[in-house]
Amino acid sequence: MTSLMQYDTYIGMVGQDIGVSAWHLVDQKRIDVFADATEDHQFIHVDPVRAKATPFGSTIAHGFLTTSLISVFSYEALPKLADVAMNINYGFDHLRFVSPVKSGSQVRGHFVLKEASWRKPKELFTRVGVSVEIEGGAKPALVADWLALTYFN
Repeated sequence: MTSLMQYDTYIGMVGQDIGVSAWHLVDQKRIDVFADATEDHQFIHVDPVRAKATPFGSTIAHGFLTTSLISVFSYEALPKLADVAMNINYGFDHLRFVSPVKSGSQVRGHFVLKEASWRKPKELFTRVGVSVEIEGGAKPALVADWLALTYFN
């Protein structure tokens, strides 16, 4: 059973690391499925032969595929808050794709709580710094401030 954190404890964690997910494989199958779902079949993502001749040396994941993995990383890594009715994505600030994610790479999410404030009763705004790390990589794949609204019962 997962223990639930009280919101006042969570708010008190501003400025601190709040979680790191497990590593997740970004293989060619995942990239191809994402390409089909988004209809983005640019060769750098789906054609290993042509992609080998690029500076990357292989296919790379779509930036938006990397971004979409933030959801699963957050489910694994972020504290579970008591009495939550729902969480809603509010957007991103300063989203940057720093390094390409090559097919076959392992990635994970690293989260820092940057801001937590009440917008109205039972509605908590949060700004969470997220870095998508590449196993063995010197630089992250992605950095961003993830904005969310949490509604409490």
